[in-house]
Amino acid sequence: MTTPEPDVPSDSGGPAAAPSAEGASGAVRPSRRGIWADLAAVLSFVLLGFWVTCRLWLDPGSDVRDNQSDQSQFEWMMAHGARVVTHFAYPFHSNQMNVPDGVNLMANTSVLSISLPMTPITLLFGPRASFLVFLTAGMIATAVAWYFVLSRVLIGSRGPAWLGAGFCAFAPAMVSHANGHPNIVSQFVVPLIIWRTLRLGEPGRWLRNGVLLALVIVWQAFLNLEILLMTAIGLGVIVGVLALGRPDLRSRARSFLAGLAVAAGIAGLLLAYPLYVQFFGPDAYSGLSRLIRGYSSDVASFVAYSRESLAGSARTAAGLAKNPTEENSFFGWALVVLVIALVWWLRRSIVVLALAALGLLFAVLSLGREVRFDNRGTGVPGPWAALENLPILHSVVPTRWALAITPIIGLLLAYGAERARELAEAHPAARGQVRFVTATVLTMALLPIVPTPLPVARLDPVPSFVTTGAWRPYVTGGRSVVTLPLPDTTYAEPLRWSAATRLDMPLARGYFLGPDTRPNADPPKVALFGATPRPTSSFFATIRRTGAVPPITPQSRVRAVDDLRYWRAGVVILGPHEHEAALRRGMTELTGIQPVFTGGVWVWDVRSLTD
Repeated sequence: MTTPEPDVPSDSGGPAAAPSAEGASGAVRPSRRGIWADLAAVLSFVLLGFWVTCRLWLDPGSDVRDNQSDQSQFEWMMAHGARVVTHFAYPFHSNQMNVPDGVNLMANTSVLSISLPMTPITLLFGPRASFLVFLTAGMIATAVAWYFVLSRVLIGSRGPAWLGAGFCAFAPAMVSHANGHPNIVSQFVVPLIIWRTLRLGEPGRWLRNGVLLALVIVWQAFLNLEILLMTAIGLGVIVGVLALGRPDLRSRARSFLAGLAVAAGIAGLLLAYPLYVQFFGPDAYSGLSRLIRGYSSDVASFVAYSRESLAGSARTAAGLAKNPTEENSFFGWALVVLVIALVWWLRRSIVVLALAALGLLFAVLSLGREVRFDNRGTGVPGPWAALENLPILHSVVPTRWALAITPIIGLLLAYGAERARELAEAHPAARGQVRFVTATVLTMALLPIVPTPLPVARLDPVPSFVTTGAWRPYVTGGRSVVTLPLPDTTYAEPLRWSAATRLDMPLARGYFLGPDTRPNADPPKVALFGATPRPTSSFFATIRRTGAVPPITPQSRVRAVDDLRYWRAGVVILGPHEHEAALRRGMTELTGIQPVFTGGVWVWDVRSLTD
């Protein structure tokens, strides 16, 4: 028995062998039953999305427990998008964080394609609400987009499309990134890019299709460039394999290439200036640090269970990922076995073989510069060691190549389920047995990785000193607010405070990616999380980490004043903190100024030192 090819768009734009009621060509309207099936699928994705984020919705005073810093950063970014609309602020750079240097937002996760249209939500309900809507709706929209592309373009059947789409949006890697990375779980543009790329081969429509592809590429570029890069590589491999292995498709090459040229030209024109700002503008950096480029996938993680899965826990994931947000390769042994079996079963399909090869490529790249097994280095170099210093690739975190395996597995599950459906239809006498075996196998592989709600943690409310605007008199004349501790990767709470003021409150330092400008930086201008350290920021980082105040000398007092002047500080504030007493004593002894407690914070008026 031969295995049919997964559906490839026909000249009409629909699946080559899709059922007439469910085809993509639009020649036949969906049946009433089909419409109800679509609504049921969408409703199931809505329920799953709210299930994953339910604790955040039920407790308005909470944040994602395992990545509060990134949530604070994205709340700041949502506020920036609203500020672009309301204040006509420059979208690609901001001086409201990291005074006086500012932040290159194109080189950070500015998510302008989301923050701009969500401005009404940010203004009406606040940046936390817009973050939560972004996170929840992003996962739901990803599932819905995959469902309609699979059911209308790639597969033609609703059941298999629902299965594949649900996996693409709610797989362990996606739920892991839901811990503070809404831009990564919002992959709803990816299936649209795939759809519009496959449509490029339509005869006589190269201009229209090229323009539409360019628009979705630009949309994704302002959502997440890393996902766009992986999508482009994946599509390049699949299209190349189809061109070599399907002679019947070569007749469309002229239309395809013409449409691709149009898409590249328009997207390049629209993105030329933003990308120039990203790579060559103020506060641009040149690649990630070697430490971050060392974040890789452990070989053992591919058969392990994520902590956000039904069968997983912190124990099953211990040591196999850098943090709970980067569990990109946790599929579980049952699903790995099923995927291998599916590839063997559908091995006559060139698309399935191409997907399998692409998934293997991404898995190998995710292993990083040295292969690790069970949290131990093996000494075996990975292929990534030869690629990590290349332009563009030096800005990729290697473990995230494994994230690109999720949609590949989603497609394989959909194709396998469609093949099982066809077998059941072709053999009525064995229909019950085929369906029972299919349901049993899928349950055994997928039940252990059903997502669990994200863990949350309670946060202190934004101090009234911030919410009432009591800080405003201190920042006139271009001054900034210095918070203790100063914000960085492990303490980004001040970004949330600034977001609550719609970014009116300018901050010294912050949590972002910027160039390492230290003289001994190797290589120069490599990305650094946060601003380049200064003596006073390092002084308070030590207190935050240890709870002890380092020795204070006349030289450290002089440096503190120099740093406050560099930051154009008008006021220093200290909110609730476990080392509050040590932080307060450190600042008081450095400046000789006694603080005043007001509006929930300790306040040092340092204008006399910085004028």
